[in-house]
Amino acid sequence: MYLGHFSISLAVKDLHASRAFYEKLGFQVTGGQAEQNWLILQNGDSTIGLFQGMFEHNVLTFNPGWNARGQRLEKFTDVRDIKRQVKKQGLTPTTEADESTTGPASLMLLDPDGNPVLIDQHVE
Repeated sequence: MYLGHFSISLAVKDLHASRAFYEKLGFQVTGGQAEQNWLILQNGDSTIGLFQGMFEHNVLTFNPGWNARGQRLEKFTDVRDIKRQVKKQGLTPTTEADESTTGPASLMLLDPDGNPVLIDQHVE
């Protein structure tokens, strides 16, 4: 099963300090809204999200339907299909995509160590 483009969403204490740190490592802002306390940064195909005050823990994030530049893919596995596949594997989502909808949706799992894994689809 292909989950989509991977990034890490970091729960940061100071958005501006974190941005400055990662820019020194060669990351560049490619999206987000600093006034809303979140930014997306990239270095090559590596993507990190900086989120101040939005969640408690760092989150492993997968985006079905997107490539490394946030561009829509022609073919991808819909998050609802991914949900059915992870359930067949015996995993239990903590939140899950509504089967009665189409388009953007998400599901969340916790790994054995309690790390959140977000599968977050933004495309139709």
